[in-house]
Amino acid sequence: MIAIRKADITKDYDGIWEIFHQVIASGDTYVIAPDTPKSALTKHWFADYMFTYVAVEDGVICGTYIIKPNQIDLGSHIANGSYMVHPAFQGKGIGRILGEHSLQEAKDLGFKAMQFNIVVSTNTHAVKLWQKIGFQIMCTLPKAFNHQQLGLVDAYVMYQSLE
Repeated sequence: MIAIRKADITKDYDGIWEIFHQVIASGDTYVIAPDTPKSALTKHWFADYMFTYVAVEDGVICGTYIIKPNQIDLGSHIANGSYMVHPAFQGKGIGRILGEHSLQEAKDLGFKAMQFNIVVSTNTHAVKLWQKIGFQIMCTLPKAFNHQQLGLVDAYVMYQSLE
């Protein structure tokens, strides 16, 4: 059984880092540099303006996500989210659980919509997942992501209203 709860920086930092480090290491889904040090997790996943959550199964953190305002001030009513599932737990529906949970949390936090600014087009599992839970591709950004194996690839802006 997967339980989702707010993350605690003191007790969850290492578990989230294990996921974060493995996900960014491949350089194929996140704009964050693969060699980002552990100390930078605070700014990428625990900044003051972020809401951080973990998915836990049998006491093990198997996934994590953040919600934050997509923009400052007059654009802060739109949420942005980032999601990571531990490689050992991928393919078990945890991404979908995180995505659905985050949409409800974003709505409860008062956001009017959620927008992803850069979903890598070659990350077909993520693109299909977001579409299944209601996101639409709003536009394609040509060669917007420097994929570490494929070079420059397209990325999508994806959006879903929460109203």
